[in-house]
Amino acid sequence: MKTKRFYTTFIFGLLMSCFTLFAQSDKQKALEAQRQQRIKEIKQINALLFSNKKEEKSVITLIEDINLKVNARKNLIRITNEQANLLTREINANQKEITSLRTQLQELKDDYAAMLVKSYKSKSEQSKVMFLLSSSNFSQAYKRLQYIKQYANYQKEQGEAIKTKTKELQDLNIQLSKQKEDKKKLIEENRAVKRKLEGELKQREVLMASIKSDMSKFSAQIKKKRQEVRDLDKQIDRLIKEAIAASNKKAGKKSSSGKFIETPEAKKLSANFQANKGKLGWPVSRGVIKGKFGKTRSLTDSSVEVNNSGVKIATENNAKVMAVFNGEVSRIIIVKRGNPGVIIQHGNYFTIYYNLSKIYVKSGDKVIRGQEIGEVFTNKTSGETLLDFRIYKSSQKLNPQSWLSKF
Repeated sequence: MKTKRFYTTFIFGLLMSCFTLFAQSDKQKALEAQRQQRIKEIKQINALLFSNKKEEKSVITLIEDINLKVNARKNLIRITNEQANLLTREINANQKEITSLRTQLQELKDDYAAMLVKSYKSKSEQSKVMFLLSSSNFSQAYKRLQYIKQYANYQKEQGEAIKTKTKELQDLNIQLSKQKEDKKKLIEENRAVKRKLEGELKQREVLMASIKSDMSKFSAQIKKKRQEVRDLDKQIDRLIKEAIAASNKKAGKKSSSGKFIETPEAKKLSANFQANKGKLGWPVSRGVIKGKFGKTRSLTDSSVEVNNSGVKIATENNAKVMAVFNGEVSRIIIVKRGNPGVIIQHGNYFTIYYNLSKIYVKSGDKVIRGQEIGEVFTNKTSGETLLDFRIYKSSQKLNPQSWLSKF
């Protein structure tokens, strides 16, 4: 029967549309979480790097700060565009579904109306009795009774199908209106972000032009800074090797490979540290990553390559530094014409906290996750409060961003 086939198709279509909507909803939720994360990041950048208008920054620092915000805004725009595009696809799908539902609903109503008319014309109850009494035998009468019951149930099912289809159509119309409103809001927010981005790009362009007029001076500053980083890297590498050798000696073992020979206790601590990858607490309460791990080109001089052995975290003045995991203070870093730092050992892992103004711990101290170990240094010349944070596995440098939890 045509109507029964239609009813089966309706149930299948309802299940498929629900599955699709749930999948799209999950994707929208994931994108919205990313968008909120980017908005939070921009707020952090503004609060930590642009809140003090009286503070004089160097041109290079200002360019780096603006570039950080520019990249965050570009990411926000990209994610918002993805959301708007997904909403467009969902709106189009829902509009098609609404058209299909209206057609299906009309067919159901037409069939149901025809069925009611037919029932009325046959004078319903009287016709049923005559239909049963005219049976030639008991078996035929029983079959006819079953048919009457099935027909009655089928009428009821048709009525329920119409009610369900009507409700689904109403819900889709409500959802469609909300999607259109959400899309309109996203587009308006994106326009506002783009206007701010355009202003920041112009500001960066002006600052870059001022640097180009005296490139030799700024290039010399950048190269000097790069050499200081190299010297620091060498010292930290040496201290890490010394710590590994001292740890192996303490365990009564020697290794010519420069790698840990772990005790059962050290293996357990290493495993616990490894298990917390992506979940480590941040070394400061508030911060944004200004310098990423690995090789990058200088913003002001593309001929200069910068290689970060960790991440540079911009934070607030007098920010307290905290241990990201349980461990033991292995070394205190002392640098000529530089600021001190702390190396904490976690089995065969090390976390390094450099560019401190104060240190609250000493070599050999046991520390726990979240314990304050010092304060970040604020450079009065550049106006920066930057923590150099690193993670090593033995002597191998790791990307701290992969280990820290999302702020």
